[in-house]
Amino acid sequence: MEDSNLNKVLAIARRRRILRPRDLEAVGIPREYLLRLMRRGVVLRTGRGIYELADLVPTEHHSLAVVAKEVPTCVICLLSALRFHGLTTQNPSEVWVGIHVRARRPNISTVSYRPIRYSEKTLMSGVQVHRIEGIPVRIFTPAKTVADCFKYRSKIGIDVAIEALRDTLRQKKGTIDEINAYAQLCRVGNVIRPYLEASV
Repeated sequence: MEDSNLNKVLAIARRRRILRPRDLEAVGIPREYLLRLMRRGVVLRTGRGIYELADLVPTEHHSLAVVAKEVPTCVICLLSALRFHGLTTQNPSEVWVGIHVRARRPNISTVSYRPIRYSEKTLMSGVQVHRIEGIPVRIFTPAKTVADCFKYRSKIGIDVAIEALRDTLRQKKGTIDEINAYAQLCRVGNVIRPYLEASV
């Protein structure tokens, strides 16, 4: 029975890549089996309640998957969303995380992160779910991210926002109409208008 449960844990770990004890409890396997694999060096504890296979080769967006595992309700935003969509040459050292304006600051133990607060309406708009390492990760669309970049230009710089706008249009990852709609939602329509007109 023990070997059977250990093999099940290994199978789940290979499929999900990032594990929490409750993932095992949901299928009737006590968390003790995860700890046994950790003591054998097969599994590593990479954060509070976060476990990964010791021989795991992380993907380019591993940190996004880890954040989504720890805080499933967050949305990847701004520089991290730009990086995911291939709209910036920057490689942010932190994961930029969108959270509700009244939410408690998330307690993410495994990676550096920067929380950005959104109203309910702007947090729920323009969200796509991408699977990274088997984990559903909520990420703002390119068009919504461009609007956010102009809204939070004091945090990331207007030059980054302009570059994001140009690259989104050039790579056809968003249209002027889509960007403008999100700009109106984010109340930066007047700010972004001259840059949109220059792009026509």
